[in-house]
Amino acid sequence: VKWIFIPPHLSLFGGLWEAAVKSMKILLGRVIGEAHLTYEEWCTVLTRDEACLNSRLLTTLSSDPSDPSPLTPGHFLIGDSLTASPKDITATPVNRLTRWRRVTHYSQQLWRRWSKEYLCQLQERSKWSKEKGPKLNVGTVVLVKDDNLPPLQWRLGVVNHVFRG
Repeated sequence: VKWIFIPPHLSLFGGLWEAAVKSMKILLGRVIGEAHLTYEEWCTVLTRDEACLNSRLLTTLSSDPSDPSPLTPGHFLIGDSLTASPKDITATPVNRLTRWRRVTHYSQQLWRRWSKEYLCQLQERSKWSKEKGPKLNVGTVVLVKDDNLPPLQWRLGVVNHVFRG
């Protein structure tokens, strides 16, 4: 076993996982803002947000196109995917929420913003890419976005045909 450590205060050495941590810290600052949370509330918010971050799709478990089971960071942590998305209570005013619902409200807001911003980061702009044509190949597993469902409940699809446009 070869252990590799990154120097303290040098997140540049962390690469992708440090970029994910950075995006989550920025969103926590934007969503929570100046709110005063107890230690237990902070732990709850961070645990829920950790579940959001660890439920993102990395790749598929199988190369079989008819079995698009996703591999997520949760598989490395608990051996299975994390599938509990926060309940949607964003329409309720914050001043009418109990402390528990307030924590759930913050988690839902952070989930919504992170999923939108994370998905935007995954999209590659055409001016950045030197290759022409689609990046998708037949058999590639993709997420089918549905605005009426939380991201953890989006269906997985398999590309059957690629049309050049």
